[in-house]
Amino acid sequence: MPARNLDDLAWRTSTFSGSGGNSTGCVEVASLPHGVIAVRDTKDRTRAPHRYSAPAWQAFLAGIRAGEFSRTT
Repeated sequence: MPARNLDDLAWRTSTFSGSGGNSTGCVEVASLPHGVIAVRDTKDRTRAPHRYSAPAWQAFLAGIRAGEFSRTT
């Protein structure tokens, strides 16, 4: 994929970012060409975002919805 200015993308903030007054897990996602999803930390946008294929991203979202990543105390 050619280099591009990632600030020009339509970044969306996670609906869970900052929930409950906790700002430690703030992430943004953006769609790239060919179904690739970019994920970055909102607190340090200078770092390169992680990139995931569409199937990998959909599997991750399905896991979240199924509670696979829920914390237990």
